[in-house]
Amino acid sequence: MSGKRIRIGQIGIGHNHAEGNMESLRKLPDLFEIVGVAEADPEWKERRGGLPCYRGLEWVSEDELLAMPHLDAVAVETDGFELVPTAQRCAERGLHVHLDKPGGESFPAFRRLLETCEQKGLAIQLAYAYRYNPAIRFAIGAVRAGWLGEIFEIHAVMSRYDGDNAAYRRWLAQFKGGAMFIFAGYLVDVVVTMLGRPDRVVPFLKRTRDDGLIDNGLAVLEYEHATATLRVSVEEVDGMQHRRLIVCGTEGTVEICPLEAPGGRYETQPLTARLTLKHAVPGHEAGTHQVDCGPMGDRYAPQLREFAEIIRGAKVNPFDYKHELLVQETLLAAAGYGERQSSCH
Repeated sequence: MSGKRIRIGQIGIGHNHAEGNMESLRKLPDLFEIVGVAEADPEWKERRGGLPCYRGLEWVSEDELLAMPHLDAVAVETDGFELVPTAQRCAERGLHVHLDKPGGESFPAFRRLLETCEQKGLAIQLAYAYRYNPAIRFAIGAVRAGWLGEIFEIHAVMSRYDGDNAAYRRWLAQFKGGAMFIFAGYLVDVVVTMLGRPDRVVPFLKRTRDDGLIDNGLAVLEYEHATATLRVSVEEVDGMQHRRLIVCGTEGTVEICPLEAPGGRYETQPLTARLTLKHAVPGHEAGTHQVDCGPMGDRYAPQLREFAEIIRGAKVNPFDYKHELLVQETLLAAAGYGERQSSCH
């Protein structure tokens, strides 16, 4: 289908990224034709259906959307519990799937979804936005190029503050893994991209109050020659400013903090990486450098452009089925699903 616009619909508007994803879809009319939006929950439709990003779009039922002629793909943006079951129904119809994160609390259900997509030759894209973050891409590139030598330590933090948001805390508390389940996937994705499958994952999940929410946690990923620590919290004051990634190797270190620019500067403020090198590498002398990695730009457009390229056959998915399965398996272990010390073998 090279050159043809991709006919895409959106199922669900309850995900917190649904609005941004639709805004970006509508900015890419050369790639996507948006055929409709489905939302079965009247509460979500009441709360978010009037957002400008949905103005002028056709509201339909899920069945009506999936029955539309020549439909190519679906963006699944439901509230957390329905993400994977909805994506499974789309895949069974032979539709490419852009699936917001995370991939559900059931590992067998997620594995079945990937198997369905693989058997049918369908693209499935998990919406981990840090895959397209220029500073994180720089760090991954430095690791792959061998600039840092043998990696022995990764420290990653994904924090925010929701201590005063009782409604959001109640929503998070519905998930067994709480904040760790919802947010750690971003970090897991980066770590396994750099180091692959961990030998062991040990979670430490904590609560600061008695409302049933695991609101902070630590997961240690153990490798033969390295450890990675992943921290998540929704109790850290100004936590988004403290999100960070530190990668240490025998030949150097790269540090990014914050991982994203704040508020209104999100799309325009350049992201920087602090690179320390024992020896010179192409483009950088030995010593410490502040590397300008450029601005994030539109948070969702890069992944949607890549989604279109994959569907059109212009690009092989860089995050294949095996990678997505490993990310989900490791995330569930990090968020305490199963044994406390969970093997990823």
